[in-house]
Amino acid sequence: MKFRIEKEIFEKYPELVVGVVVARGINNTGISEDVLSLIREKEKEIKENFETETLSQNPKIAPWRMAFSAFGAKPKEYKCSVENLYRMVLKGTELRHINKIVDIYNYISIKHMMPVGGDDIDKVEGDIILRLADGTETFRALNSEEVKNPKLGEVVYSDEKEILCRRWNWRECDKSKMTETTKNVMLVVEGLPPVDRATIQEVINEISELVKKNCAGELKSYLLDSNNTEIDIYGN
Repeated sequence: MKFRIEKEIFEKYPELVVGVVVARGINNTGISEDVLSLIREKEKEIKENFETETLSQNPKIAPWRMAFSAFGAKPKEYKCSVENLYRMVLKGTELRHINKIVDIYNYISIKHMMPVGGDDIDKVEGDIILRLADGTETFRALNSEEVKNPKLGEVVYSDEKEILCRRWNWRECDKSKMTETTKNVMLVVEGLPPVDRATIQEVINEISELVKKNCAGELKSYLLDSNNTEIDIYGN
């Protein structure tokens, strides 16, 4: 199984950097009170230092709004994952416990103000690809039974059967969601300027440490950019 980013993505977003953490043989059961405590601390900081009215102008949010606009997703209607998280927090909503892996990547996302997501790779069919949609693919959103099609030219993650995440990082699918029984995952951290390779490397190092501490398992990490567009998820 491979993860690759198609050339067409880098033609539109040449400075994109994607950090990848592959964790195999994890224990995703139970709750990490330490991670939940970190989330609560970060929520408090967000409420003290950010405002809903000016969030869209933040240097780490504005580039994602521009990227979404570039493939036809109106930012007022469709927001990147981390902007959604920040808006939830600013409205007074606590990020609820899902499972340890999801809690970890939600914490990392709000701490570093970057989109972070992932898939249970045992549920993925074939390779994972970051590409532009042709509009004929199918997508079933997280916790939904409704099947929809992406828009032509929309940035999506897909496997060989269907869309895994629509509008880049806006909404994940139900098929490859991570649960307490999940054993093998691929997590991604996405960076557009001003975020650079060094920053992404620091973030995936931090994710790796948290996963190792709270879920155990065997971990490997990678950086993908226009010069390195593909990895073997199993590291063979």
